[in-house]
Amino acid sequence: MSESTIRSTTRTPRIALIGNPNVGKSTIFNQLTGLNQKIGNYPGVTVDKKTGWMNYEGSTYEILDLPGTYSLYPNSEDEIIAHRVLNHIDKSKRPDYVLMVIDSCQLSRGLFLATQLIDLGVQLAIVLNMADLATKKNIEIRNYEIYKSLGVPILSTDARGIKGLEQIKSLIHDKNFSVDSSYLNIGDIIPQSLLQPIKEKFGLMNDYRAYQMLRFGPKDRSIDPEDRLWIQSLITSEGFDLESAQLEETSLRYRKITALVETCVVKKEVKKPASVMDKVFLHPFWGYAIFIGILLLIFQTIFTWASVPMDLIDGLFAEISGWVNDTLPAGPLTSLLAEGIVPGIGGVVIFIPQIAMLFGFLAILEDTGYMSRVVFLMDRWMRPFGLHGKSIVPLVSGVACAIPGVMAARNIGNWKEKIITILVTPLMSCSARLPVYVILIGLTVPDVNYGFINLQALTLLALYVLGIIGVLVTALALKWILKSEEKSFLMVELPTYRTPRWKDVLLTMYNKSRTFVMEAGKVILAISVVLWVLASYGPPSRMDEIRKAGEERLANAPEEQHDEIQSETSSLLLENSFIGIMGRGIEPVIKPLGYDWKIGIALITSFAAREVFVSTIATIYSIGADVEDELTIRQKLDQQINPATGEKVFNRATAFSLMVFYVFAMQCMSTLAVVYRETKGWKWPLIQTVYMTALAYFAALLTYNIFS
Repeated sequence: MSESTIRSTTRTPRIALIGNPNVGKSTIFNQLTGLNQKIGNYPGVTVDKKTGWMNYEGSTYEILDLPGTYSLYPNSEDEIIAHRVLNHIDKSKRPDYVLMVIDSCQLSRGLFLATQLIDLGVQLAIVLNMADLATKKNIEIRNYEIYKSLGVPILSTDARGIKGLEQIKSLIHDKNFSVDSSYLNIGDIIPQSLLQPIKEKFGLMNDYRAYQMLRFGPKDRSIDPEDRLWIQSLITSEGFDLESAQLEETSLRYRKITALVETCVVKKEVKKPASVMDKVFLHPFWGYAIFIGILLLIFQTIFTWASVPMDLIDGLFAEISGWVNDTLPAGPLTSLLAEGIVPGIGGVVIFIPQIAMLFGFLAILEDTGYMSRVVFLMDRWMRPFGLHGKSIVPLVSGVACAIPGVMAARNIGNWKEKIITILVTPLMSCSARLPVYVILIGLTVPDVNYGFINLQALTLLALYVLGIIGVLVTALALKWILKSEEKSFLMVELPTYRTPRWKDVLLTMYNKSRTFVMEAGKVILAISVVLWVLASYGPPSRMDEIRKAGEERLANAPEEQHDEIQSETSSLLLENSFIGIMGRGIEPVIKPLGYDWKIGIALITSFAAREVFVSTIATIYSIGADVEDELTIRQKLDQQINPATGEKVFNRATAFSLMVFYVFAMQCMSTLAVVYRETKGWKWPLIQTVYMTALAYFAALLTYNIFS
């Protein structure tokens, strides 16, 4: 018995689910595994690896949900993953069995991939899903004819109605998979002079597997570089045109599949009018109007509904911080817990309502079939800028919060378009920027009306438009800078309109929220603690002297002045902390923008979250009132005078420079953490932070000079 055989009998059986996009594969995965899932990542790529475990009659099975693919010819990152998993050189890393899910209404398209899997020599079974829709469309499929032709088990199901789920579990438990010899003899297309050396070098027994290695091995980075060069030299020495061979294979395969479908599919022709809903949803005017209306409804709902649990979470963690501060003995540990760790955890949890609700709505739109129409509508407008039709969802989500927007970009299959979308989504003005805009607009823009147009409202709109312009211009630049061999095209199926599967919607909301908390949350918490340390500590002698002076003032002052003295002491402590020293340190760099060291501190601390700018400014200028009271903050800031120039600190030039800076600057560790999680490394978050900071700096510099 070989080593791979021993390993397969002792480990948990691994079953890979594969199929074209929109065939119900993920629904079957969710039905089989429930909450018993784990989302990881494939090495070197941004595609999620979804693994789950099915427990059935005392046995456990590992279920791997492969990304949707139309063939074993990898073009997109999703297809590369499916190709790599099934063609892995190490047999122990391949799945033991493969369950192929096919849309019963799109049999030919599904059979193309199925016959490739048969030629690959995998243990295969086929699920003809959406049998209910086939019946509604008067399509009769003769499963036995398919079985006779392919030689692998065939099962008809309706995953949405859970029809056939027990049969699928039973099929897996009984290991009712089989291997047919081959469907297409690849040796009739590819000479043995090419196949045999590949089989001998890599220990392969299967001609089609050798052909896959020959055709795509030189591009597969999971293969040793020397082996890739060897394969390429073999192809060059033979002078064989593999692309022509692939076209010939595709033609022969479809010819045989067409003949098979003619014998096993009986369709009663019923002439149906074009979908009335599609006439409306894909209309060149009403289609866009309805989409904008749906987006407005979704985001208005998110703002309204999410604000309630977010306020509760915010209040809860504020109470916990207060309780920790009041209950535990005074000292550094209590301060760390009350001002660093608890707010850090709160800064993670507070985003859950927005993330869960947004992805819940997206799951509903996807499940009903509407999202495919949106992608179709928007692709022609997004593609000239290097974006994809699916990019519209992350970008519009970014108006609420960049975090769920970045997470939504994972649905884009093309690597380059996905990265561009992730890099530009934070340029959309999110709700966290609003407090900064409101304060600074109130300081410098008169509250006057020109007809029915309010000047302050117009300024706010201009800032949002500026963010959109930044998105498009940056995306266009990245389109030419980023290089990718991956072909970009839109292939989207317009599925039948359906009722959403509420269990899957809830499962999506749960998984997205859990992923954010477990992955991004760790980074957010760590940065929160670092910022707390920098803001709480400074040179000991200097900090002790300030505290001692504050205590003396408190002892000699009447009680009504205590709040003011404590506020001034806090301001001095922040000024002399390590973060205050950093603010002083960056002052020469930010001075050309019209900022002083105090604004510098606010820029550093607002990296935790943009809206922290307001509370930091309130603290450092010793307002001593409720930092949520915008009028108080405006009045106090309006009184600040720059001793060097004698002018107001927050004059029009400085205020507009700051607003433009916040339009473009990253200034959000939560977004940075999510980008790190979505791109599986620090490369892209760092690039994003650098380019957005540079863009913000030079745009703010230009703005300051224009208004000065």
